[in-house]
Amino acid sequence: MSKYDIIVLGSGPGGYVTAIRASQLGFKTAIVEKENLGGVCLNWGCIPTKALLKSAQVFEYLKHANDYGLSVKEFDKDFNAVVKRSRNVAEGMSKGVQFLMKKNKIDVIEGFGKLKTGKKVDVDGKEYSADHIIIATGARSRELPSLPQDGKKVIGYREAMTLTEQPKKMIVVGSGAIGVEFAYFYNSMGTEVTIVEFLPNVVPVEDIDVSKQLEKSFKKSGIKIMTSAEVTKVDTSGKGVKATVKTAKGEEILEADIILSAVGIKTNIENIGLEDVGIAVDRDKILVNNYYQTNIPGYYAIGDVTPGQALAHVASAEGILCVEKIAGQLVEPLDYGNIPGCTYASPEIASVGLTEKQAKEKGYDIKVGKFPFSASGKASASGAKDGFVKVIFDAKYGEWLGCHMIGAGVTDMIAEAVLGRKLETTGHEVLKAVHPHPTMSEAVMEAVADAYGEVIHL
Repeated sequence: MSKYDIIVLGSGPGGYVTAIRASQLGFKTAIVEKENLGGVCLNWGCIPTKALLKSAQVFEYLKHANDYGLSVKEFDKDFNAVVKRSRNVAEGMSKGVQFLMKKNKIDVIEGFGKLKTGKKVDVDGKEYSADHIIIATGARSRELPSLPQDGKKVIGYREAMTLTEQPKKMIVVGSGAIGVEFAYFYNSMGTEVTIVEFLPNVVPVEDIDVSKQLEKSFKKSGIKIMTSAEVTKVDTSGKGVKATVKTAKGEEILEADIILSAVGIKTNIENIGLEDVGIAVDRDKILVNNYYQTNIPGYYAIGDVTPGQALAHVASAEGILCVEKIAGQLVEPLDYGNIPGCTYASPEIASVGLTEKQAKEKGYDIKVGKFPFSASGKASASGAKDGFVKVIFDAKYGEWLGCHMIGAGVTDMIAEAVLGRKLETTGHEVLKAVHPHPTMSEAVMEAVADAYGEVIHL
């Protein structure tokens, strides 16, 4: 039996980052993976979807070349080539993780891992032991009883990334990050897209102003949106698919070639031995303390399988914190109130902290500032005037409670707010920090200036 200091179960952005940090700290480390190194994020999620979205963005540029004083007489898309590029990007990233495993002297154990008592892991019949076992098995597309996936006419995100033929009509059920990103991609490619959202607003976790702006931008680009709507049944017996949608006005039948189910995720915790070991689970999540220890000593869990936000950067941060705690380092628990969320449709969405509604519900007396990109010189020059930056401050102490952005490139701008909140900066400090001009990022300063009644360019 091979013996390790740490075995990590799963090699997604939680698992492989955890393994590397463990190795850096001097632990003899192994990682177990049943499919591809990099997990869903690198192979079927974060990375290949961004490759698809970049192709859509370039196609959009070509369609609007005249807006930039350019004449492009002939251009077209090759849907299969777009998909192939995305898969090549994912393959390259997975190979990069393979290199990192070798560089950090981490043993990669291929196969399906199952937890055993006594700090052991069984991988397809062969046992391995470790002083510490970290579960990082991630999640997959969730299925609704009324929307069973057949992989052909009713699909999840994996199939949406590798279709061999572009659908003429698509229904996207769910308007979280996955739903709106694919809605944007397929609409840009020329597919007729309808979004069906159960709640009253698209991207329902975002600030209401962001939701309204995305709906406005999407409708302008030709995407149909149905909110407060529910798919109650689907009929796949014909050539395409028929979806019965229940709304306040009654039932409506939508017809399409394909339905994409983007209604959330289901954790991968079945058949990995949790019950055999006695690890506590509640509502599809493994219960852990602030340092990701389960109720059974020597077993830990990070990432999507735990109650925190199901985001790649959260999984990575949790894994690093977990092994640093095991190494005896002085670490502070992760602040889940300061986790940025990003959606990579066009316009992009990025946010951190409280929404305006949440701040009011918590009893804060607030100052709210908003700066539209239509007033930004850089946005105007770039032809990307949709969207805004919105900031929320506590009126009494100047604490930065929340920041919400929608527009071009905002996923690269949100880190300023995350860092500012981490350092407990005040509104006046952000306002007096000189921002470069002309940039999209100066909209943050302008929004803060608006909150304090000092805005110049609005």
